Amino acid sequence: MQATVSSSAQAVAPSRIRALAEIAMTMEGVQKLYFGESNLPTPEFIQRAGTEAMAAGFTTYTSNAGLLSTREALAAYYAQHHGVTLNPAQEIIVTSSGVQALNLSIGCLLDPGDEALILTPAWPNACSIVTMNQARAIEMAQPLVGARYAIDFEALEAAVTPRTRFLMYTSPSNPLGWVATLQDQQRLLEFTRRHGLWLLADEVYERLTYGPANPEPSILRLATREDAVIVAQSFSKSYCMTGWRLGWIVGRKDLIAKATQRNEFIVSCAPAFVQKAGEVALRDGEPFIAELLRMLKGNRDYCTEILRSIPGVTVPEPDGAFYLFPQIAGLTDSFGFCKRLLLETKVGLAPGVAFGNGGEGSVRLCYAVERPILETALASFRNFVVAS
Repeated sequence: MQATVSSSAQAVAPSRIRALAEIAMTMEGVQKLYFGESNLPTPEFIQRAGTEAMAAGFTTYTSNAGLLSTREALAAYYAQHHGVTLNPAQEIIVTSSGVQALNLSIGCLLDPGDEALILTPAWPNACSIVTMNQARAIEMAQPLVGARYAIDFEALEAAVTPRTRFLMYTSPSNPLGWVATLQDQQRLLEFTRRHGLWLLADEVYERLTYGPANPEPSILRLATREDAVIVAQSFSKSYCMTGWRLGWIVGRKDLIAKATQRNEFIVSCAPAFVQKAGEVALRDGEPFIAELLRMLKGNRDYCTEILRSIPGVTVPEPDGAFYLFPQIAGLTDSFGFCKRLLLETKVGLAPGVAFGNGGEGSVRLCYAVERPILETALASFRNFVVAS
């Protein structure tokens, strides 16, 4: 008898974004707009902080929850930006990336056979993490109502079963750029309270908002500290620190206590010198974020104008994050479309099908790059769509 890989491992589907990226990495001169990151380097003051922290001896283990000084810096961040008071010793854990924040959180909520409601289109990792926990992700598509994506609360009500454990949403959304309004958040909170569910909010793009919908969109402003609410966060997007792998979780005390225990058996702790660099990012990063937002808004407006001029392309204007999710009339195979686009024009986009229910028929474009890259990529994209 031959040993086999577990059925739960085999049930995890490969990333369709990564599949295209692997092809792109074998090619020269690709316009890389498929990954969710800026091509800007980490700001020099954050790099310097990491180097100085290593020189100062921050190269050893920390608490499983992270350095207390880092958690205190995060608590100060929430007090400053949201007027929310958190206990840094009991309500915050530092993680090795935003995806680990999701992994830890979801692992604390699910037993085999449980179910999770996840608003989609969304970054596919959350659904895969649910599957890795031998549970079932129920993808709840967000309909486009007029010019704005919405939440189908009737569908959510109908989807709840005795095995449902949590509802997850992303705001600002990857890939939609949608930002939950205060009314949206209040209804989500009331829904989960009524059904006895956890509410998991992916707020990784929280600082990257442009419109009036919800300029500081943290659910923590509405929730009490006793609510079953979890926020997963990251330093990656706002501070251009994707490769540093640093994130955090805010949650109820019992959740944070268990997540801290589980962290010991996953990575033990985030690197100490990276945590110290994160403290400096939080303390001194506001001018950088302001400049980043200026660049991103300009790129968003430029790309939106170009895409809307292409016949058959519909582009809802996003209020946050750094993505556009244009719908292409008649498109039924977004992966095949993006693969042909890559091979024929060297423009790398992410297929809408990679983001779950509601994503097919669209592609995702990351505009967090320099304008000349966007100009070249969009010119090629226009010609490809018109010729198709």
